[in-house]
Amino acid sequence: MPKRKEFFDLLIAHSDRVVASANATLRLVNNLGAESPEDIELLAKEVDFNEKSGDKIKAELIALLHKSFITPLDRDEIHNLTLELDKILSALRNVANAVGMYHIQESTPEARELAALGADASLRLNRAMISLADKERRKETAAFCQEIDEIESKGDKVLKKAITRLFQEGTDPWMAMKLHEFYFLLETVLDRCEETAKTIEEILIENS
Repeated sequence: MPKRKEFFDLLIAHSDRVVASANATLRLVNNLGAESPEDIELLAKEVDFNEKSGDKIKAELIALLHKSFITPLDRDEIHNLTLELDKILSALRNVANAVGMYHIQESTPEARELAALGADASLRLNRAMISLADKERRKETAAFCQEIDEIESKGDKVLKKAITRLFQEGTDPWMAMKLHEFYFLLETVLDRCEETAKTIEEILIENS
């Protein structure tokens, strides 16, 4: 019989991949225009590696669900959590891929801030996942989820400022279109983190 710890270890490992990918994405965005194309490519490959690593963890967790009679949380809750984490990794991969697809060679203050917020939200999500395993740390888990919600709200403001500035400063229309899409991809990471935090909050309520 799988132990309670096995499920949480896999969820934590999955969220570890999210943190690693978000940090690589942040370094990628910060290095645009400052590093050689080879370095940018390596960072994009690091994001892709973490996404593929997360896929393996997701598959392992789902396999464990199928062979387990007893689970520490509702089966659907565990399944939803790993799917939400997978969506964050996919969103981060989309950001990294966009750099090459759109030939984005320079960063902007707003892009760097959105990437930093994504890394912050990912770290708090990882901490929430760690504390979720301990029923005595429910308040701590809820606090991390609240922080993620606040980070996402801040991201919305940064995105609005970024889009407004794009069309106020006479930016080249083609570049404005590319940056517009890039900003929304960065903000999607925050949306996905918020959705995962909401799933955790629902778990806390249902298991209170």
